[in-house]
Amino acid sequence: MPVRNAVLKQTTLAAHKQLSYEQLLSAWLLSDGWEVLIPVIDHGKKTDLVVADDDSFYRIQVKSIQSKDESIRVENKWQGAKIDYVVYFSTLGDWGYITPAFTETNRPLNSPDHIRFSKHPSNFLKAFKRI
Repeated sequence: MPVRNAVLKQTTLAAHKQLSYEQLLSAWLLSDGWEVLIPVIDHGKKTDLVVADDDSFYRIQVKSIQSKDESIRVENKWQGAKIDYVVYFSTLGDWGYITPAFTETNRPLNSPDHIRFSKHPSNFLKAFKRI
């Protein structure tokens, strides 16, 4: 049985976990027939994924939050970048939200125009089709 011997710093482990949510979202979208493009670097552009069909491209930022509170206020960390949607995953709960990129400094995660999903591919895809 493989054993990981490397000791990761907390910041490195946090980066690994964040990347895992980006990969999970990519897999869900690919399984639904979307083309998923992953920028080589997203510094400044704040684009983690670009999803496309034949006619449209959507720039997506993926965020993970360490909270079970769905009314938590989330920060706008893409100020000045052209983002279409932000997908939030709760690391402590079995849910997430799809939000349009908002211009305010912060807003409640469970705002009326945000779409909640359970962390299951079919539930996410059903929510994604509502945007």
